[in-house]
Amino acid sequence: MTWFMIAVVVVVAAAGLLRWRRPAWYWLTFGVLVATVRVLVRYASVMEACGLTVPPSRWRLALARMANRPVPESRAPRILRLRPTRTGLVLRLKLRPGQDAFDVSASTDRLRHSFGMYGVTSREVRSGVVEVRMTGYDVLKQVQMPAKLDPAPMRVPVALREDGSVHFRDYRAVPHGLTLGATESGKSVYQRNLVAGLAPMDVALVGIDCKQGVELFPLARRFSALADNPDTALELLEALVSHMEEVYQLIRAEQRISVAVPDAEIAADIWDLPDDIRPVPVVILVDEVAELALYASKEEEKRRDRIITALVRLAQLGRAAGIYLEICGQRFGSELGKGITMLRAQLTGRTAHRVNDETSANMAFGDISPDAVLAAIQIPAETRGVAIAGDSTGGWHRIRAPHTSLRQAVNTCNKYADRTPDVPALAPFRPALAALPSARVPLSKTAPATA
Repeated sequence: MTWFMIAVVVVVAAAGLLRWRRPAWYWLTFGVLVATVRVLVRYASVMEACGLTVPPSRWRLALARMANRPVPESRAPRILRLRPTRTGLVLRLKLRPGQDAFDVSASTDRLRHSFGMYGVTSREVRSGVVEVRMTGYDVLKQVQMPAKLDPAPMRVPVALREDGSVHFRDYRAVPHGLTLGATESGKSVYQRNLVAGLAPMDVALVGIDCKQGVELFPLARRFSALADNPDTALELLEALVSHMEEVYQLIRAEQRISVAVPDAEIAADIWDLPDDIRPVPVVILVDEVAELALYASKEEEKRRDRIITALVRLAQLGRAAGIYLEICGQRFGSELGKGITMLRAQLTGRTAHRVNDETSANMAFGDISPDAVLAAIQIPAETRGVAIAGDSTGGWHRIRAPHTSLRQAVNTCNKYADRTPDVPALAPFRPALAALPSARVPLSKTAPATA
C-alpha cells in the first residue's frame, strides 16, 4: 500500500508540474482524459442549467399518459461526436427542434465554467448541427504551430487561433488585407511570418517600405521588387498597374469562349489559364501606408494622389490578374486624405493588433463587427502579437502569430532565394543584393583632434 501511495503522489506531482511548466504536454497526457470524462458526466445537467434543453414533445407526453408513466424529462442536444485534439475537445451537437445555433453561442461562457475548460467557441456547421470547440489551456500564451499542414497554393498559415485551429491567410479567398497595430504590438512579427510562409511558393513578392527599408530590405533576396521611398513607390505601383493590364490582355486572348468549350474551362482569371502560360501571382506588402499618404507640399500632394489612385486600381482590379495587396499601418482613417476610405473598402481581410485608441479599432472593424472593435481595444500591452482577425462576413477570431525573429525570416528568404521569379515589369526595381551588406551610413561626425 505504501508503494501505491508513493506512485500516486509521484503521478499527481508530475501532472501538477506539467500543467505549470508545459500545459500542452499536460493536456496530451492527463488533461484530455480528465476533460472527456468531465464533459460526458456533466453533460445533461450542464445543458439543463444553461437553458439548452427543450421540453418533451406532445407525442411523448401522450405516450407517457397512455402508459401511466412519469412525465419525460427535457432533452439536451444529442452528441454526434466527441473528438479530442492536441489543444482541446471538439463536440459536435445535433440541435433539437426549436433550438438555434445562437442559443449555444450565447452560452459559451457558461459552458466554459461548467466544463472547467479554458475557452469555448461555437459555430454552425450546417442546419441543425453545431460544433463546439473547447480548449484545455491558453494556446496563445506560447504559440506552437502544427508540424504538418495541408499545402495549398496562396494559402499561408500565419497564426494560431484561440480555439486551437490554424489561422490561414488565403489570398484566393480573401485577395486583399489590412493589418493595423500600434508600435511594439507585434505587427512586424506577423509580417515576417507572412513573408516566410510565402517564400517557398511560386509567387513574386513586392515590398514598399518607406522607413528606409529597415523592415523589408533584410529579406531582399526573396523579393522581386523593393521600394524604400515614396518616389520609387510611385514608379513601382504604376509599373504594377501596367503589368496588370498586360495580364488582362493575356486572359482575354486565352478565354476560349466558344460553344464547344465547357463553362468551367472559360478563363476569367490567371488561375483558369494553363500552367505553362499562367503569369506568376504578385503579393504587394506595404509596410507603413501613412508614409505614402502624407505630404507637405504641392508636389508631394500630386505624388500622393497618384500613389493612392494606383493602389485603389490594384485593389479593385488586381484579383483576377493575380495581384494581391497586404497593407500595414498604425492608422488608416479618412484623415490620410481622399481615396483612403475607398481603398479601405476593398481590403476584405482585417487584422488589428493592440491599438492606442478606439478610433483605430473602428478603422478596422467599425464597418464589420462591433464585437471585434471591443475585443481589439481590450488586448493588453504585455501580450505582444495577439490580434483580432476578421472579414467582411462579420466573423472574427483572436489570433497570435508564433514569434519569428528577423534572423529566422532572413534565413528562410535566403533559403528560397532561387524561387524569386523574374517579372520583366519589375526588373528595374529588383534590389541590388551586392550593395546591401556594404551600405553603411554614419550616424555622427568624428570630432576633430585638438592639440
